[in-house]
Amino acid sequence: MPMNRVQFQKGLSLPEFMDRYGTEEQCEQALVAARWPGGFVCPVCGVMQSRTS
Repeated sequence: MPMNRVQFQKGLSLPEFMDRYGTEEQCEQALVAARWPGGFVCPVCGVMQSRTS
C-alpha cells in the first residue's frame, strides 16, 4: 500500500468521521472517553478530579 494513502476506520465514511470527530472539542471528548472510560483518576494521588490552571 502506498505510504501517502489516507486510512480511516473501516466502515466509517468521511462524513461520518467528520460528524464524530470534526471539531477539536469532539476529538478531545473522544480521546478522554477512550483513555479514561471510568473518568480521569490521578495516577499519583488517586483523586478523580483534574486541576486546570
